[in-house]
Amino acid sequence: MRITTKTRYGLRAVLYLASTYYNRPVSIKKIAAEEHVSPEFLEQIFFRFKKAGIISSHRGPGGGFVLKKNPADITLMEILYALDESVYLVPCVDDADCERKEACIAHTVWKDLSSLIKDYFTHLTVKDLLEKNKTEFFDDLESGQNFSI
Repeated sequence: MRITTKTRYGLRAVLYLASTYYNRPVSIKKIAAEEHVSPEFLEQIFFRFKKAGIISSHRGPGGGFVLKKNPADITLMEILYALDESVYLVPCVDDADCERKEACIAHTVWKDLSSLIKDYFTHLTVKDLLEKNKTEFFDDLESGQNFSI
């Protein structure tokens, strides 16, 4: 499994929206500036998120993007799927045809490890991530540290 730039930026953008969940919509331009991401790249990511039902958009003055679902209902697996990412470590685990699959002793290791990773991402929500980092986030905020999510 390789976490791509698209996934890293996408997760950061969702976390940004989740941290403003009860506020008004946020523009791509603002998120891009805060997260140091190209607005054009973020548009591509948001197109996928919108299609997957993770975010919605609001047009007009004061428009932008908001989470369509509660952060507690958005799993990391859902984010990965929306971005067409795979959690499999090797291609032979991802239902690919491998002529050695049946005879390969290592196949079980890759299959089991991929299963653990998939299970972890299926049960980890955006809310969980925000709560895990809440103490560090608020300590930095209180001390005046300059940071981004």
